[in-house]
Amino acid sequence: MMPTDEELIKEIKDGSQAAMEVLVKKHYKTVFAYIYRKIGDHHLAYDLTQDVFVKMMKALDQYKNDGKFTHWLSRIAVNHCRDYFRSRPYKQQNRENELNPLIHDHKQNVWDMLSKKEDSEKVKTAIKELPEMQREAIILKYYHEMKIKEIATITDSKEATVKSRLKQGVGKLKALLQGGNRDEERREG
Repeated sequence: MMPTDEELIKEIKDGSQAAMEVLVKKHYKTVFAYIYRKIGDHHLAYDLTQDVFVKMMKALDQYKNDGKFTHWLSRIAVNHCRDYFRSRPYKQQNRENELNPLIHDHKQNVWDMLSKKEDSEKVKTAIKELPEMQREAIILKYYHEMKIKEIATITDSKEATVKSRLKQGVGKLKALLQGGNRDEERREG
């Protein structure tokens, strides 16, 4: 049977390198998936994921076992991504790159695309267009299947704020993904 996160943390604090490797392997895919969906670049997501686990190891003494370890680790990942988006390299790269034109697909609705976890280029592109806080809430809710209360805890926000970000984010995604269809319907109607 796989040891719990708390058991692994105790072993790590007692000096076990093996326990650290098990803990990282256990959570690596989830952290990488979140960062990749948030950032959109495989190589950069790999680097940022490594940074998150380094931060986790440095902060492990501060973990108080007052909730799920996964939430604590997710908070580190969320904050690290926020730090990246505020960083000079990101801002400089953002100035240099032009935005890709959005491709509209009116045959599927946003809920279906997100609930099936389809990583189509259209959805990825649309999610990247959302404001950071809405993008964060959408990724945590629909890709990592977190509850609103969990998202509020991880992002240090109120539940009502998370609900609002989700509602606005989904609305914007629908507009981005289905926008071309509305104009056609008005002309025909």
